[in-house]
Amino acid sequence: MAAAKNLPKYTVPSLTPEEGATVATILQARLHALNDLALTLKHIHWNVVGPHFIAVHEMIDPQVDAVRAMVDATAERIATLGVPPRGTPGALVAERTWEDYSLDRASTIAHLGALDEVYLGVITSHRQAAEEVAELDDVTNDLLVGHLHELELFHWFVRAHLESTGGELSTGNATTERGAAAKAEAAARKEA
Repeated sequence: MAAAKNLPKYTVPSLTPEEGATVATILQARLHALNDLALTLKHIHWNVVGPHFIAVHEMIDPQVDAVRAMVDATAERIATLGVPPRGTPGALVAERTWEDYSLDRASTIAHLGALDEVYLGVITSHRQAAEEVAELDDVTNDLLVGHLHELELFHWFVRAHLESTGGELSTGNATTERGAAAKAEAAARKEA
């Protein structure tokens, strides 16, 4: 369970101030991840090139909008718990536990390969957060599970571009954005 930094003067009914602060601390990490994801998606939207440009370019914008809505809902839940949400770029950079997105202008398939890794990380940590709050706060758990529904759908959209007709992902078992991008590009060259 995440440690609470500052106790709120009030929180939602049925939670103690300590529990509210703990849930808010967990949500703050999700707020940073979702803000980062929205910015990363927009970055990809601006920097994809090559075949399938328009399909990927236009697929990304609705994802940006949906993730921004998740950001707002997460920040408002933190505030409802009696804790001020931190949404500044400085707070995000200082508190995040991952590296910045590593691709700039690149092919659609390279960005999709890297984005596969991004979604994998966000979804995994979102699922962990949902499990952490499940015993404390049904409302926050429901919020996170709702986010997971959309995030997993968007991840599927990305993976559909990376999947062979045999069901294999071109990113294989890559563990980095650049590694996934390289594998996706190599698989695309083989198919061409």
